[in-house]
Amino acid sequence: MIKSRNKIRGRKELKKILKGLREKGKKIIFTNGCFDLIHLGHVRYLEKAKGLGDVLVVAINTDSSIRRIKGVKRPITPQRERAEVLASLGSVDYVTFFNEDTPYELIGLIKPDILVKGRDWNKKDIIGRDVVEGSGGRVYAISYIRGTSTTGIIKRILKKYTES
Repeated sequence: MIKSRNKIRGRKELKKILKGLREKGKKIIFTNGCFDLIHLGHVRYLEKAKGLGDVLVVAINTDSSIRRIKGVKRPITPQRERAEVLASLGSVDYVTFFNEDTPYELIGLIKPDILVKGRDWNKKDIIGRDVVEGSGGRVYAISYIRGTSTTGIIKRILKKYTES
């Protein structure tokens, strides 16, 4: 079994690893997100994603990317910690980072066989769909567990700790 921190890889190194795995017939699954506060929804989502192929790669937004997208108060958890927590999950094989606002460039580099996003995304709007389907891959939108979101957790914490 690969140690958690050994699952965290840079783009070029990851591309080389995935090439070798693909040559062995492995199907590469890719998903991405902020994964700011890991919760049950994330865990089940990643387990479902892993079930679609052999090797699950999770790309996480860097801290600066999250600040641009979600504002200066986020992320709550620094990127290296988020990466290590994700890498500790049995369903996750590799974790990498992207600093861009979208993972389009990374998807083009990795060319996964399967691209997965949450059901909150309309399948036709999933970033990288054209790359994956254009090379014969599949795109899936997986449903979330209601009531499990980082924003919802933050709101519950604030409510509980600001009530008199």
